Amino acid sequence: MASELGFEFCGIAKAVQLDEDAKRLEKWLQKGMHGTMDYMQNNFDLRINPTKLVPNAKSVITLLLNYFPEEKQKNESPKIAKYAFGNDYHDTIKNKLHHFFFKIKEKIGDINGRGFVDSAPVLERSWAQQSGLGWIGKNGNLIHKKQGSFFFIASLIVDIELQYDDPFIKDYCGSCTKCIDNCPTEAILPEKVIDGSKCISYFTIELKEALIPDKMKGKFDDWLFGCDICQDVCPWNRFSKYTKEETFKPIPEILNFNENDWNDLTEEKFKIIFKSSAIKRSKFKGIKRNLNFIKK
Repeated sequence: MASELGFEFCGIAKAVQLDEDAKRLEKWLQKGMHGTMDYMQNNFDLRINPTKLVPNAKSVITLLLNYFPEEKQKNESPKIAKYAFGNDYHDTIKNKLHHFFFKIKEKIGDINGRGFVDSAPVLERSWAQQSGLGWIGKNGNLIHKKQGSFFFIASLIVDIELQYDDPFIKDYCGSCTKCIDNCPTEAILPEKVIDGSKCISYFTIELKEALIPDKMKGKFDDWLFGCDICQDVCPWNRFSKYTKEETFKPIPEILNFNENDWNDLTEEKFKIIFKSSAIKRSKFKGIKRNLNFIKK
């Protein structure tokens, strides 16, 4: 059923409280590595316990949807993270999850459950690892041994017992430190800890303040929205395959805009061009702020 809807991989884990993840999350928050992302502190119990999200939850189904694009931006263009090349993935995944859950109920009967994308308080990477879909790399991304890390992760929590997959135990990062060595803002720390408050994606998307700290000047490597450096240098992504999802087909302007095009962009045009794009998260003012910051 999952493959019929375009998901590349599917795994199932028993719905239990994630005690070890709770300890790591609490420590991460205490160190302030979430920056101004105050929502990360909210709903702590919901993040670590699926039964708080779905009463009497028994299973967590995790699905991976590939977004790796065949097309590339023009050289010297302000850079956009690949996940934002096409339409907003939240809309695509929510629609697929709805149909997936409907198909399950058709086969099994009336069950309770809820689907989640990354905007909800679910530790989706942990559940992906628990359901055998891969390991969490040093860059904090879930890495699948056959196709790398360019995936969106979707979760479906249901109140029935299913056949569970074995957790993915091995870590195939080995002694490689390419993601750590190539992160220009030193956001990737040892022991798979990501300082979110130093990440380029944090500054260009999550930070809502008018100004980006001057100490970051010259470190963004022309990234206008998000950042893919730690994935681009990851050896496992040599196995990435091009997505077949039509809604992820790149918006032409993302591929073709140069710096002058972005400079000349009006708010009216911005709203028209990116009305279905994840880029609208930064809003027009945020994109202009980022553009001014990365100017040489």
